[in-house]
Amino acid sequence: MNLTDSRTIDADIQTVWRALLDPDVLRACVPGCQEMTGSPEEGFEATVVQKVGPVKATFKGHVTLEDMNPPESLTIAGEGKGGPAGFARGGAKVRLEEQGPATTVLHYDVEAKVGGKLAQLGSRIIDGFAKKMADQFFQNFQDTVAPTTPEPTDSEAPSPALDAAVATDTEQKKGWFARLRG
Repeated sequence: MNLTDSRTIDADIQTVWRALLDPDVLRACVPGCQEMTGSPEEGFEATVVQKVGPVKATFKGHVTLEDMNPPESLTIAGEGKGGPAGFARGGAKVRLEEQGPATTVLHYDVEAKVGGKLAQLGSRIIDGFAKKMADQFFQNFQDTVAPTTPEPTDSEAPSPALDAAVATDTEQKKGWFARLRG
């Protein structure tokens, strides 16, 4: 299975690069990740729980960062064993492209392979699952590195009169509840 896509991240290229090397960020972004330890230099050990079709497995695996060209590109390579469910092996070539002082485009090419019971599920299920995992990882990464907070519109702007009405309503509800209990 091969997948190519890109994400626009509202952060400078150095911030995105550092996040790609941060085990806490990676742990937060990998769907189903239960544990991740290690470093970019030594590689990471991870435990991931996932359900693929009818097969649920706990994968224990090793992830390495290779071909690092800071802050422009790297390859994330990993392999996990899920016991009787089989194994998963794959990687992502990541390339960062600066788009102005505070925007970075993250391009990725993902390749994944599976074996064991997982491989028996069929390529359509496996390809769909791999695409979903890659999309979810890079969406989580984008949300973690550059979280979006919507700006309040004029109609959403806090109003002292509205705040007072809500406080009065809350007090009335407390009084009603206290009377019910009493």
